[in-house]
Amino acid sequence: MKKAIVFIIGLLILTACEAELTNSIDAAQKPARVKIKGYSSPDAVQLRFNGEPVLINQQGSYRGNIETTLEFVIDKDEKNYLGIYNNEIGNELANYEITYYNSDQYKELYFFNLPGIFLKTYAVKPTVNIGRVGFVFLFPNLGEFSGSELQTVKGVLKRENGAVLAEFPNIGKENFSELKIYSFFSNTAPVFLELYKPGTTEPYANSGPIRVQIIQTVGANMIVLQEKLENGNLVVKGDIDIADYL
Repeated sequence: MKKAIVFIIGLLILTACEAELTNSIDAAQKPARVKIKGYSSPDAVQLRFNGEPVLINQQGSYRGNIETTLEFVIDKDEKNYLGIYNNEIGNELANYEITYYNSDQYKELYFFNLPGIFLKTYAVKPTVNIGRVGFVFLFPNLGEFSGSELQTVKGVLKRENGAVLAEFPNIGKENFSELKIYSFFSNTAPVFLELYKPGTTEPYANSGPIRVQIIQTVGANMIVLQEKLENGNLVVKGDIDIADYL
């Protein structure tokens, strides 16, 4: 009888130790899931996870709309690397280091790849009624040449005569601004976006007034603003329209 009791106690201790070991192993790992949504044109891109190409619909490179989901188990002491590469040239466009501790930051990744510009965002063409003009703006390199530490700027869209068409309180680096719509008025007349510090009428940089000439088209206009230097002077261009690719 005593032997049976000792055996049962030993079995319980062994079971408890195994459970503790299992729980310890589980605590050192966790599942990770990364949803990727992007667009690339005209060049194809390739995703590489820890150096290995990611297949999407059995293809190792892809263009146009790109969607996939990575699912994996991550250990506390390991790092996983996700890279986006231009498949035509081979250069790296972006990279992400995913760990046990930061994986929640990478549940969703977005990108938009066009000639000469790579955006860590995803673009959806907004709906604009016939006869109307809609604008959204993105300013990914804000501060690159101006030295501004602002994360957003205010934009005021005007006709050539100064009449205000729309105001954009927050044009930022990572996401397109809120959609603003007005009635279309000309195929040839330009519109101008003036850029200020948020909530003020002060130019966002110390270079003086900043005015960007933009060509309006009927429907959606998704303008990417870019700081540039011309003859040593700061200028802002708005000649990339993402809507042309969607």
